Amino acid sequence: METPQNESFRDTIGTINEEGGRAWVYPKKPSGKYYNKRKIVSYGLLIFLIAAPFIKINGNQFLLFNILERRFNIFGLPFWPQDFYLFVMSMLIGIVFIALFTVSFGRVFCGWICPQTIFMEMVFRRIEYWIDGDRNKQRKLDKQEWNAEKIKKRALKWFIFLMISFVIANVFLAYLIGSDKLIKYITGNPLDHLGTLFPLIIFTAVFYFVFAWFREQVCIIACPYGRLQSVLLDNKSIVVAYDHKRGEGENGRKKFRKNEDREALGHGDCIDCMQCVNVCPTGIDIRNGTQLECVNCTACIDECDHIMESIDLPKGLIRFASEDEIEKKEKFKITARMKGYIAVLTILTGLLCGMLLLRNDVEATVLRLPGQLFEHKGENIISNVFTFKLVNKTTKDIENINFKLRKQEGEIKMVSTAANFEVPAQGLAEGTLFIEIDKSKLKGDKSKLMIEVYSGDEMIETTTVNFLGPRSYK
Repeated sequence: METPQNESFRDTIGTINEEGGRAWVYPKKPSGKYYNKRKIVSYGLLIFLIAAPFIKINGNQFLLFNILERRFNIFGLPFWPQDFYLFVMSMLIGIVFIALFTVSFGRVFCGWICPQTIFMEMVFRRIEYWIDGDRNKQRKLDKQEWNAEKIKKRALKWFIFLMISFVIANVFLAYLIGSDKLIKYITGNPLDHLGTLFPLIIFTAVFYFVFAWFREQVCIIACPYGRLQSVLLDNKSIVVAYDHKRGEGENGRKKFRKNEDREALGHGDCIDCMQCVNVCPTGIDIRNGTQLECVNCTACIDECDHIMESIDLPKGLIRFASEDEIEKKEKFKITARMKGYIAVLTILTGLLCGMLLLRNDVEATVLRLPGQLFEHKGENIISNVFTFKLVNKTTKDIENINFKLRKQEGEIKMVSTAANFEVPAQGLAEGTLFIEIDKSKLKGDKSKLMIEVYSGDEMIETTTVNFLGPRSYK
């Protein structure tokens, strides 16, 4: 296939016109096998996204990311700032998984799972089709003067967009502050909760701006994933691809003419109908190859298959395929790079599972009181003062808490706290304690002690402290 003379698609994006302004995209309403599957996946994810903050497991919100109060629930399990290492490990696993998925299957995540695409294509765009009509009607309406029909349609569409953006902002807040608190604020007087009302208005404005105006520009300009795929994809990656070998033939594509022998004339199966371009939500021509703007939504596959079927040609001119499959007829296989990613992902996942299994329900921290060394009590007793903090990560109160020294003779005395106290569910208990040890039992001026935390007779956590004594007893 000869190199085209004009390859401007390689240094410009599809949503920018020749003058450098915004080229508004009017995608044709998609339909077909892949689109029906996308709807099932998208609406399932939408239901999950909206319902997740309102689902409770053992009293815990299913998903909660309360950054301000440093409270996090993942699948109903509460996590605290002390569990930050688990978050870091989860992020590493996510990054490696995205890299593996992209190397293998391109940007399918963007077209099928990304919330931005799902809301845009399966909610806002479908409302637009319902009010403004399909591609040609939308273009005509935009060029139309501001008469009663246009004002009515624009006002209705923008109002619905605003209401949906408001609902999305509320769901987003439910993830951040908790669904119970959100419902309390909604049912109460909004003026009593201005600290939440203003962020809600800001989130609504942001979502409205994104889905009413910015749209596909998020995927093209703002999202870094499009740039990431350019360094991860190779000739063996499965992407939405145009079979240029079949589509162009020896003499290139040509408009369809009934009863014409295209093969004898040397023309490929592409009839240059432009339907794959018209249906694309980011305005690209997939026949130019894999491009930054392509989100692998498969709308062009459905449209091309429909055209091929209508002119009695085989489907699959545009399909999921690798460059090597099109050029060399090689089937997909796991490469050495993919195996490397799989190995790293397996190791990291195993480490995360181990960390979760070893994670304690109670986190104990015992620290020396700042500025304090040690005290003499009587002739033989050395005393150190410490502060303690116990974090209860469970949904049940932990009662009858007491401290003991392991393999060290001495006594722990509580200050301003009962000897056997409790830590409330998903709460913490703080206080001060003295550790008193006979100087004859010390082996130096600094001894490492192990403190055991008990709930009744059950040991639930251990922690270590450094006990200071006089240097002369070293």
